[in-house]
Amino acid sequence: MDTRLLFLISCFIARLSFSLSGELNSFESVPDLEKSMYTIVDGYPCVRLLNLSGEIGCSNPGHGKVAAPVVKFKNVNQLVEPSAILVSLDELDSLLARVSKDTNFASLVAGILVESGTPGGNNFKGFSPELKFPEAEFAPYQNKNFEWNPSGSGIMWKAYNFPVFLLSENSTLALLEAATKNEKSKESYTSDVAEFGLVMQTTKSGTHDSESCLREETCLPLGGYSVWSALPPINTSTSQKSKPIILAVTSMDSASFFRDKSLGADSPISGLIALLGAVDALSHLNGLHLSKQLVFVVFTGEAWGFLGSRRFLLELDQHSDAVSGLDFTLIETVLEIGSVGKSFDQGVKKFFVHTTEAASISNQTLDALKRAQDSLKTENVKISVASKSNPGIPPSSLMMFLRKNPDSSGIVLEDFDTAFTNKFYHSHLDNLSNINASAIAAASSLVARSLYILASEKNEINDSVLTAISVNISFIDELLGCLLDCEPGLSCDLVNQYISPSAACPSHYVGVIQGEPSSSPYPGYVGDVSRFLWNFLADKTSVPTENRSATCPKHCSGTGELCIRGETDGKGVCVVSSTRYVPAYSTRLKFESDMWKLLPTNSSDIMGAADPVWTESNWDTITLRVYSVQHASYDRLILLLGIAVTVAAYIAIVITRSVIRKALKRD
Repeated sequence: MDTRLLFLISCFIARLSFSLSGELNSFESVPDLEKSMYTIVDGYPCVRLLNLSGEIGCSNPGHGKVAAPVVKFKNVNQLVEPSAILVSLDELDSLLARVSKDTNFASLVAGILVESGTPGGNNFKGFSPELKFPEAEFAPYQNKNFEWNPSGSGIMWKAYNFPVFLLSENSTLALLEAATKNEKSKESYTSDVAEFGLVMQTTKSGTHDSESCLREETCLPLGGYSVWSALPPINTSTSQKSKPIILAVTSMDSASFFRDKSLGADSPISGLIALLGAVDALSHLNGLHLSKQLVFVVFTGEAWGFLGSRRFLLELDQHSDAVSGLDFTLIETVLEIGSVGKSFDQGVKKFFVHTTEAASISNQTLDALKRAQDSLKTENVKISVASKSNPGIPPSSLMMFLRKNPDSSGIVLEDFDTAFTNKFYHSHLDNLSNINASAIAAASSLVARSLYILASEKNEINDSVLTAISVNISFIDELLGCLLDCEPGLSCDLVNQYISPSAACPSHYVGVIQGEPSSSPYPGYVGDVSRFLWNFLADKTSVPTENRSATCPKHCSGTGELCIRGETDGKGVCVVSSTRYVPAYSTRLKFESDMWKLLPTNSSDIMGAADPVWTESNWDTITLRVYSVQHASYDRLILLLGIAVTVAAYIAIVITRSVIRKALKRD
């Protein structure tokens, strides 16, 4: 009997070993095992931003990751445990409103997962996480309650002590499946949970405003590099009297509730593309002779307290190298190209001109726009002056010029009159489908011809010359694909002529400024779009060098010479151009001894006093994944069963041994 019992035990152990070895052999490595257990979720996070008053945006509440079962918001009346809430975009505002009002409910929100896609139906009026009057504190007029952005909810300006992610299309399907599975298996002992890794350094260190986080080095200032260029190049070595300046401006950065999903197709990239199309058209004019100096400026950081334009004006005051050749007193007028991608209405491209109170020069600019309109006879372009009921110009870089000098002359060209036509302002939905290419091309033609009229002597302007200023429609279409789509994105041929981009998919969030600010920054510290603009504008506004065979940087040392296209082949080309980078960051900050320091307020600087000093928290990695877990009650049940089995086995062994002994004695 002993032999038979030993044989059975041996067989059991052998079978157990075989099954375990077979299970283990199916995984060749630990990463394979992890892949079978965890599903990595593609998403775009809302991150933690800070200013002098406090913080906004999202972060895990503590020092570690957060995991919670996935539930659908529309099926939840009350939460009974910490949960990851899956919500459609049209329900997000109401969910966040409930979080702000119901503290018990908010305490059980472990995280929010926002489904991808644009909601349909007549009830969806738009989605803009911005305020109804964006950046009202910088407005040069008293009415701060005017609603330029009626769709604005303001949710991006609040702080949330839980992670929020926008899901990709594939991830949305996976999370919907997980939430549905959890609903159907309420009586089971497993559930699918989402694990959020959104741990911000400012949360870990307890630095909850810009001043403290900069001091502890747990954050970096928002910022980047603006670009300006002159047509023709400015000769700073000559003693000739400088010409009056016609300044054409636009911006390159947008904002969103979700950091890396900030396309800003209509606001502001449509204006950027229109300006680039105008520069391209003007560059093809042979023998361009202008009585005034054309200067193009593309600001960054405008969505975050007008960082670019305020720093540009400060650099002008300081006569720094970044603005060498420019003088604020010589700026005759400013023509700003704002949102122009939604001006297409029943076949007519309709634009609105928002003017400053400096009537005489502004009227000249308006006259130039109307003459340009008349020259575009077949384009169905219509220009109207914005309503006098508006409190002033809409949120724009021109506001900063007016704050510096209330008598500044300028206009803002927009696709709206009294309120934004863009229902997705500063939203991830302001994408390529939200704009019209023909409207941008019409705006580009309008700007190109207007700039030529403004910069030329009246007796030199005729219809044949204006007709020759023709915007390349294919160029506009190519820019749309480069700057607003992932296919081809920044990997497009146009961009690759000038730079080697770090990523294909574009995002126009300003980012953070790294290293010491400079007019000749290390290229790795400059964003892809800024580097492309610098190279493109330097090329289009350049004149040939005396040594046309010169390659750079070794042989590119003549007066006004720059090296362009150096990234693409390692050699580059020398051109003569007045194109410069201008650092864009808060005027209240100074980089000193390898760290950022906050400057005291200056009572004479009204704009500086209103400066929030935006910073972004550091972090290690941001992760989001889904996996199945057993409920704690099930674990406890298994523990009790294990103890019971162990006790029963012990009793069985004792009884068996007793029986065997008695049997042996009988034998």
